[in-house]
Amino acid sequence: MTLKRVVVTGLGTISPVGSNTEETWENVKNGVSGSDWITHYDASKFKTRFACEVKNYDPVKYFDRKEARKIDRFTQFALIAADEAIKDSGIKLEGIDMERTGVIWASGIGGVETFYQEVKGYIEGDYTPRFSPFFIQKIISDIAAGHISMKYGFMGPNYCTVSACASSTNAIIDAYNIIRLGMAETMLSGGSEAAINEIGMGGFQSMMAITSNNEEYKTASRPFCKTRSGFVMGEGGAALMLEEYEHAKARGAKIYAEVVGAGMSADAHHLTAPHPEGKGAAIVMRNAIKDAGINYDEIDYINVHGTATPRGDISELLAIKEIFGEHAYDINISSTKSIVGHLLGAAGAIESMFSILAMRDGIVPPTINHQEQDPDIDPKLNLTLHKAQKIEIKYALSNTFGFGGHNTSVIFKKYE
Repeated sequence: MTLKRVVVTGLGTISPVGSNTEETWENVKNGVSGSDWITHYDASKFKTRFACEVKNYDPVKYFDRKEARKIDRFTQFALIAADEAIKDSGIKLEGIDMERTGVIWASGIGGVETFYQEVKGYIEGDYTPRFSPFFIQKIISDIAAGHISMKYGFMGPNYCTVSACASSTNAIIDAYNIIRLGMAETMLSGGSEAAINEIGMGGFQSMMAITSNNEEYKTASRPFCKTRSGFVMGEGGAALMLEEYEHAKARGAKIYAEVVGAGMSADAHHLTAPHPEGKGAAIVMRNAIKDAGINYDEIDYINVHGTATPRGDISELLAIKEIFGEHAYDINISSTKSIVGHLLGAAGAIESMFSILAMRDGIVPPTINHQEQDPDIDPKLNLTLHKAQKIEIKYALSNTFGFGGHNTSVIFKKYE
């Protein structure tokens, strides 16, 4: 069968460095760190006392108080990002087939804040089971997709993908496949996460995944740097409106980019550590490039997973060198997690958005906070350190990898 072409027509986000897409992108281009002291709870007893929170967030700016109490923070972020993407796409809801319009929304953890508060209330009370009637529907990860579909009347495919930090790239890949197979015309896809709380931070801290460099909290997220010591937790959400090309063209839509390739793989190695030689990462990038039907030397930019973990950064760069060969030195590589932190299940969506905007503007966002060359990292690789770089980008690849060995890559092509 002939596969349909798939394009991106709308973007939306709420992030640690902006309340919308353009504000976020401006700060990302300029390398403005989103890391700051934690305000969600008293972190004084924790080893890590900072994170990339969404700044000055007040749910009543977006929802009435009664509605806000019924939905967890991760679902609030989902609805905010989705609303911007739908508006940005310029799509007229009354003019589309709702049965062929769907939502695939990701979250690696779901309503962990609600879960914590409800269990805490039970334990600190008299052990009488007084749980909120909204408890379960607030914590389940699929509920964000449900809320989006109900708000807009989207009656097509509707579900959640959960693959740890690869979750929202899996969501985008599924939406891409559904459209190109002709099963839908329009899909809203993305991810959201809100795990900056006592148990979210405590859990990642106990497994030594996050950095505890409180003395240098603003610059603690330092991918590829010799002194890197783990990622900085982030929160927020990002949404992409995907459409079948002819559908978008017929309505005169603004087209940001075309989705042309997707890859998935597993490390089959360790629950949390990447394969030391980057085998799973190499496989997933090969799969995406094969799916796109392009040559390896056509990739101009890679938005890497780049979490600033000691082993993760090295294994990903080893994989890039293995599959791209000499062309690896011509590719701009950057980790935007140095700016917005690690949004866990939402990372793939927001980093796909950055990849698309990089193509639109011809600007590779920087990897900030790098201070010292790691002798185990090839100094000839262009890691786009410190400042954004202007280049023409025709193809951009975005990597996201998750605990459990889940690997995803997606390739975007500049729309001309």
